[in-house]
Amino acid sequence: MVIALTLVAPPLLQPSTDESSTAWLLLIGFELVALVALSARRRVPVTAFLLIFGTLVAAVVGGAAGGVRLSPLVFLPLAVVLYNLGNHGVHLARTGLAALTGGGMLAAGLWINWETASAADFRGGIDVFAMLAPMPLAWAMGFAARTRRALLAAAEERAADASREQQLRAEQAAQRERVRIASEMHDLVAHSLTLLVVHAETLRARGSDLPDWARTQADGLALAGRQLGGELRDLLRVLHDPAEAAPLRPTPGLGELPALLAAHRADGGTVDARLGHELAASSRPVQLAGYRIVQESLTNARRHAPGAAVVLTLDIDDGQLRVEVVNSPAVRPGAQDVGAGLGLISMRERVEASGGELTAGPTCDGGFRIMATMPLEFADV
Repeated sequence: MVIALTLVAPPLLQPSTDESSTAWLLLIGFELVALVALSARRRVPVTAFLLIFGTLVAAVVGGAAGGVRLSPLVFLPLAVVLYNLGNHGVHLARTGLAALTGGGMLAAGLWINWETASAADFRGGIDVFAMLAPMPLAWAMGFAARTRRALLAAAEERAADASREQQLRAEQAAQRERVRIASEMHDLVAHSLTLLVVHAETLRARGSDLPDWARTQADGLALAGRQLGGELRDLLRVLHDPAEAAPLRPTPGLGELPALLAAHRADGGTVDARLGHELAASSRPVQLAGYRIVQESLTNARRHAPGAAVVLTLDIDDGQLRVEVVNSPAVRPGAQDVGAGLGLISMRERVEASGGELTAGPTCDGGFRIMATMPLEFADV
């Protein structure tokens, strides 16, 4: 668009300046050269400037020698390339060299014009200077635009640096908070859990003095305590340093369900497991979510419905993993006031994070049912 407007203006004014065929030939020749130079002005700004300036001097001087005049608007392409020269970051040394070369062309053109002009009216040195006087302003405007662009880029870079620094400070504050939480968890939970495991191991060591049911309970308590202690250590390690987010022990999946069910039975629970085939076809995040749902459901059954029979169903249907845990009413009173309902919240968050759905609620006979469906491939929602 700029090239078109620049090259269209001189021919529109040429008829009112000089209608001779020589003037038109000079104007057309200059505009062809200007078209090439303007098209390449951003790739080779100095070359484009010198080409247009030299051609312009030759056209004006040649016209004066033949007694013809060119439209004053032939200086527009020169203004465009000067603006481009200032705007596109040409080194000042090269700009100075281009200015010196252009000055030499201008001096030579004025001398030739004085020697060859057909009449005194065409020895227009003062007129040429009047036309060229505003040209440095075009370069200055281009240089100002380049300087403003550089200032804006620097301001954006400073803003980005400030944002990164703020983010780094937030991450450091979060890390300090994680370390504090990990320390409190270690003091409040890990020590008590270790003491619990020690007591359970002590009971196992004196198993000959205990009835059979007590030995079974002590074995289950020690096993659960050791497993929970390992998972707690992994959690604390992640809180201390998120770079160690990968736990040292394998992430549990559906393949570890038999061991989990055995521990539940060893703890005095009753569970009827109905496991489908090809459960390992689901992704690891979905397997972990399924394992945690079964684990939390069995824990809730032991806590709130002691002695209740549990029916566990896992299968794959229509590209989804279906987990259903139903426990019958409690045989004896459970710990109704224990817990704050965070287990169900955690299960729901796991299932929804995988793109599935979870429903939980009492059954008509007084039991409790948890039903979860999740796509086999983990969906980050």
